Amino acid sequence: MQRPQSAATERIGVDLVALAVSKHLGWLFREQPVNDVGIDAHVEIVENSEVIPRLLAVQIKSGLSFFDQPVPDGKGWWFRPSDAHVKYWTNHVLPVVVVLVNPETDRIHWQIVTSDTLQKSSRGGWKLRVPEDNILDSTARQQLRALADGDPYVLRVRELQLAQPWMQLLTSGQRLLVSIDEWMHKSSGRGSITLSSIVDDSDEPEWLADWEVGLGSRGYDEAVPRLFAWADVSLHEYTYDNADYDLYEQECVRYDNEGDRHSGVSFGDWQQGRVILPGLRPYSDDGEIAYWRLELSLNALGTAFLLVHDFATHGDPQLITKPS
Repeated sequence: MQRPQSAATERIGVDLVALAVSKHLGWLFREQPVNDVGIDAHVEIVENSEVIPRLLAVQIKSGLSFFDQPVPDGKGWWFRPSDAHVKYWTNHVLPVVVVLVNPETDRIHWQIVTSDTLQKSSRGGWKLRVPEDNILDSTARQQLRALADGDPYVLRVRELQLAQPWMQLLTSGQRLLVSIDEWMHKSSGRGSITLSSIVDDSDEPEWLADWEVGLGSRGYDEAVPRLFAWADVSLHEYTYDNADYDLYEQECVRYDNEGDRHSGVSFGDWQQGRVILPGLRPYSDDGEIAYWRLELSLNALGTAFLLVHDFATHGDPQLITKPS
């Protein structure tokens, strides 16, 4: 089976934007699932090696066809989004940026989506001017950083809105796992996080999202609950019990020449006798990477937000229980 050239061009565009965000801006790039219509990635702001709760939504268009409609002064191009995309972008909880990738020059040009930059076309539909001088490199940092700012109240609500689909999974009987690879020798607290869902511990986790993080000087045990403020965070018992058993086998079990197994202590007694500090912790490390697997459960904040979300969506006052 041959891969369509358009798919290869799209993949190149996403990879080039991810590289530019990481290399030139020093920020984090989170590619979004393909079913997130109209948005290809989220960009998370990093300042002084620490991730701050500021996000941008990015729509990526890659290919020479996006550069065949120059504006009259020749200093940019018209991008013509559909009505559906304009409606989606203007109602998005995050500020939206459109980027055009030229696969021949590897140059990336950008424009923010606002009521000022969107224009009605004389021939119907919409058009967005993408300036030639808007290059996605270090010169874009200040303007894009300002775009991501906002009222702290709005920013916190925005974080809950983005997490709402994950909260809904928990209410439907799914379980959410957070797998972390912590790069132990990075002073910036760098690592990667993968969010996945399961129904039962025997299931193969289903990928939902992944992203790199830079948590600064804060430990993961402190930072991760803040990343998921709408959930309680606990150790995934199945993973940690298996890791404990592997360690027990290494420390306490030996096999004789006939292959018979010998142990001076049972696994349960050994496990009870271990001195482990309470709280979140990795289940193993190899000296370079510490591995964590945590489980999320909806807390009071998440439950309350879903109630408010349902009321705001459906307008049904019966969803709100009046205080007695």
